[in-house]
Amino acid sequence: MRMPSRPYVLAEATWPLVAQGRYEVAVLPWGATEAHNRHLPYATDSLQSERVAIDSAAFAWRAGAKVIVLPTVPFGVQTGQADIPFCLNMNPSSQAALLGDIARSLDRHGVGKLVVLNGHGGNDFRQMIRELQPACAMLLSQVNWYACVDARPFFSEPGDHAGELETSVLLRIAPDLVRPLAEAGPGTARPARVRGFREGWAWTPRRWTQVTDDTGVGDPRASSAEKGERFLAAVSEQIGTFLIELASVKDGDLYAAHS
Repeated sequence: MRMPSRPYVLAEATWPLVAQGRYEVAVLPWGATEAHNRHLPYATDSLQSERVAIDSAAFAWRAGAKVIVLPTVPFGVQTGQADIPFCLNMNPSSQAALLGDIARSLDRHGVGKLVVLNGHGGNDFRQMIRELQPACAMLLSQVNWYACVDARPFFSEPGDHAGELETSVLLRIAPDLVRPLAEAGPGTARPARVRGFREGWAWTPRRWTQVTDDTGVGDPRASSAEKGERFLAAVSEQIGTFLIELASVKDGDLYAAHS
């Protein structure tokens, strides 16, 4: 049987290959479908999550970790973008149902751990995992890929949405989908009037069209494919190392003994 070039990507694997494999960790990339300023595609979050998942799994696979990347979920929580055309919303309750179905399916097939690799700020799987975990033999976890490495050494102003970080990553992984940066809006965000929201210790969902005129938050003009490549390499190594460690942990042995 000829081995596919990326045997750790489920979408590219065949049944005989998967049937004979024993996977310790499954990675579920989860993105969104939403506007990203005037220059990035609606699939930005999904494209990034999938690429980071595959690159991280490749890093772990080369070290011998049995990791498999599941197909990407392209729909995220968009309740604050309801008035922006085709920002397709999946409510947290729907996400919880989908995650539960996937987790139970993997559980039946003996996968030891599931990592939700999140690429959209509106998604938060922690409470879903808290609810699912007691009834699931498999270890469940979440990683926000964009937050696992300090972005400040890589970018002059990373931005929050369609800014320098995301634009640089897309210039690296899908340059044909990026419009000329001259067409991008400045990504200027209006600060909240309430101090707690402004300082970040209080929270409410943002009404996106009240925050920004171009759907972006962060100036993308200093973006480059080279910056995106360096950041992706650091992120993939960080998450890849996490996957290696996670794959090696045995059932019930997640925590070190007291010294």
